[in-house]
Amino acid sequence: MELSWSTFLLEIINFLILLWILKHFLYKPVLDVLARRRAAIEEKIDAAERLNEDAKTLKSEYENRLAVWDHERQKARDTLAQELNEERLRQLESLKAVLAQEKEKAQVTESRQRVKVEHEIEHRALLQGAQFATQLLSQAAGPELEARLVTLLLNELSKLSHDQTIALRTQWGDSPDRISVTSAYPLSTAQQQALEEALAETTELDVTVHFEENSDLLAGLCITVGSWVLHANVKDDLRGFAEFAHVIY
Repeated sequence: MELSWSTFLLEIINFLILLWILKHFLYKPVLDVLARRRAAIEEKIDAAERLNEDAKTLKSEYENRLAVWDHERQKARDTLAQELNEERLRQLESLKAVLAQEKEKAQVTESRQRVKVEHEIEHRALLQGAQFATQLLSQAAGPELEARLVTLLLNELSKLSHDQTIALRTQWGDSPDRISVTSAYPLSTAQQQALEEALAETTELDVTVHFEENSDLLAGLCITVGSWVLHANVKDDLRGFAEFAHVIY
């Protein structure tokens, strides 16, 4: 077979034309498609990487927030525990203070009751002593005994404490318009003057002292100031002297 250079040349030309056609109409679009697909894939990969980075950032922030929350929760628990402990201590101290006050009140009440009982016993003993003295003195009743009783009464009035005097002034109710002094025997001017001065100083009343006699008293005095009556005579068992010691109770 004879080689035809014209045919060979035409084949070469046809091949070159085919290459140009393939490159221009097939290969280049395919490359463009591949490039676009590669770019899309790279963009998706970049987006995925960005999402991954964002996820890591969110995870880190979440973990940090959890750590902060745990710290704040523990701090809140510690604060609450401290406040509860302080409140418990305050309540305990308050309870101790209340118990101490109640104990002190109980001791004061018990002490007052004990003192009251002791004074009541002492008062009864004084009254019994006054009754016994009355029985002894009833046979010797006379002006001399009355003078001794007047002196004893004046001495008792002068020994009254300030508290006893204040308490005594609250026992006759409304302010009286006079003070009555009853005696079994006539009182001397000196005795009357001494009684007036003693009663004025003790009662602080600027009223007339009225003197009268009543032989039924046997010996001694009966002093009336408003609703308060002091018996310091043989007939009434001399209990006025016992009452002086307990005038504030």
